[in-house]
Amino acid sequence: MASNNANAHFSRDKLFDLSGHVALITGGGSGIGLMATQALVANGAKVYITGRTQEKLAKVVEQYSQGQDSIIPLTCDVGSKEDIAKLVKEIEQRESGSLCILINNAGISTSTVSVESESAEEMKSNLFDTKNATFEEWRESYNTNVASLYFTTAAFLPLLQKSSEKHPGWSGTVINISSISGMIKSSQHHFAYNASKGAAIHLTRMLASEVAGQGLKIRINSIAPGVFPSEMTAGESGGDQKSHIPKEKYAEKVPAARPGKDEDMAQAVLFFAANQYLNGQTVAVDGGYTLAAGL
Repeated sequence: MASNNANAHFSRDKLFDLSGHVALITGGGSGIGLMATQALVANGAKVYITGRTQEKLAKVVEQYSQGQDSIIPLTCDVGSKEDIAKLVKEIEQRESGSLCILINNAGISTSTVSVESESAEEMKSNLFDTKNATFEEWRESYNTNVASLYFTTAAFLPLLQKSSEKHPGWSGTVINISSISGMIKSSQHHFAYNASKGAAIHLTRMLASEVAGQGLKIRINSIAPGVFPSEMTAGESGGDQKSHIPKEKYAEKVPAARPGKDEDMAQAVLFFAANQYLNGQTVAVDGGYTLAAGL
């Protein structure tokens, strides 16, 4: 195929080249966090991954690194302001006060409740009386799925702004991993989780607005995944830290007739990281699930 230098800057190698950029991914040891890690490191970024289990993070480094210090594991509980503050100091010291990409991926699911009822009394029993419905579960869900996004983003703002000043034409970027569960009208049998993801989507918009309003060159967006293989959806991961969902399980629920693939998420992550004109947005990467659900 003939080449034309006038088109060279539109090549995939130029559009998604993250060489010299530093990223941090919370919950980077498996699932969507690992997909994001692979996508960024494969395109030149240096990636820090966090989680609460050192062994899981170490496996990622062992299996997916592209050279020494291409993936660096740091244990951290993003449900703790103290841990987040320590994490900021660690990155600040290692990277001369700069961070280019922050992906807030850590999240938890919640137990389910039944909504199918033949009377108000039965529905009340299902939603209120059941052992599965507790204030503590709601607090835990919001603490991890909403508050940790807020506090982690806020804590890293100076480092993200520094990256915008350090790299001409670049703006520090935050990518929140929310969920289509925060966009659809159905509870999907877990009210607390869906409500927390809806809050995460609105929080993304608020943070993007307030940060831009102060003149900071930092973009804040959200990816709302549909069904992707992770420990949350599949229940476990294998020795490669990957989870697997049978294709036929979602054949009739999703227009794409399958769960999302690692490559689908990787392409989305690269788009959000590289596109300098995207800010305050949430994009559903769901194979058409929200179309079928009718929002």
